Amino acid sequence: MRIAVFDSKKYDKASLSQANLLHGHELVFFEDRLNIQTAALASGFEVVCPFVNDRVDAATLEQLAKLGVKLVALRCAGFNGVDLDAAAKRGISVTRVPAYSPEAVAEHVFALLLTLVRKTHRAYNRVREGNFSLDGLVGFNLHGRTFGVIGAGKIGAATMSIAHGFGCRVLAFDRNPTAERAAEMGCEFVSLPELLAQSDIISLHTPLTPETKHLINAETLAGMKHGAVVINTSRGGLIDTSALLDALKSGQVGGVGLDVYEYEEGVFFEDLSGFALEDDTLARLTTFPNVMITSHQGFLTTEALENIAEAVLDEVSAFAHGKPLINPVTA
Repeated sequence: MRIAVFDSKKYDKASLSQANLLHGHELVFFEDRLNIQTAALASGFEVVCPFVNDRVDAATLEQLAKLGVKLVALRCAGFNGVDLDAAAKRGISVTRVPAYSPEAVAEHVFALLLTLVRKTHRAYNRVREGNFSLDGLVGFNLHGRTFGVIGAGKIGAATMSIAHGFGCRVLAFDRNPTAERAAEMGCEFVSLPELLAQSDIISLHTPLTPETKHLINAETLAGMKHGAVVINTSRGGLIDTSALLDALKSGQVGGVGLDVYEYEEGVFFEDLSGFALEDDTLARLTTFPNVMITSHQGFLTTEALENIAEAVLDEVSAFAHGKPLINPVTA
């Protein structure tokens, strides 16, 4: 099948091309993100392969259907950028990659967290300038701290496993709490207010839905333990960034690690070093010494890229041969 791969980078081309040696599909790579302005690029393709910040809304899907596209094969776990009702009405199937490498994202949680609490980014810059003083670099131990996980899916579970390795007490909030899952994961399921009030570190691992949008807001931030550290490697829209800024300024939040941002489209994954940052909110976040931001790279490991490519092409091959889809997404 002919596959139009949108929002593609060098690492996408390398991993998908390697995985395609076993499938034999025709891959064409576009740097453009998929949206209504770029949908025409899919002319002559049966499959489009968008990424996390592509906008596959009703208007885009209408255009894709007219062009003969039959499958939207997402190469990410999140599907909030796709209008699933519109896809169903136009007979377009949608698939995703729900578990490409839970460990990759979970490990990135701790890359952000350890950088924040041990201030290694500041120490690195000091040493490069010949400053070997330790003033202002006091951190805290993770051992003995309470680690709260919101969303106990595969990535949340992998994060809990690592937290146990650091000697943390682990709390979790999830829509499907059971004693069996708690025993398996070594956590204690509690209500969201309990988790917020007791946790020294809070890590977000829930999908972005209308119910979870701005889950972290002025009210929930106020309910957190004073000085708590918040890590978000899931979806930017889970956090009301304006409220987060207020909590940072007041000291209610002691540190923030973000691999995602609610207005990241058109910014993350791009080299904007030669331009002024137009997003004033993001610019303000970068000025805080206790905020660590990475550009949605939690997935970016060799293993995860290989798994993503294999999963996407397995879906396309199943679709091409009329077999059941492996990870379909429906409204």
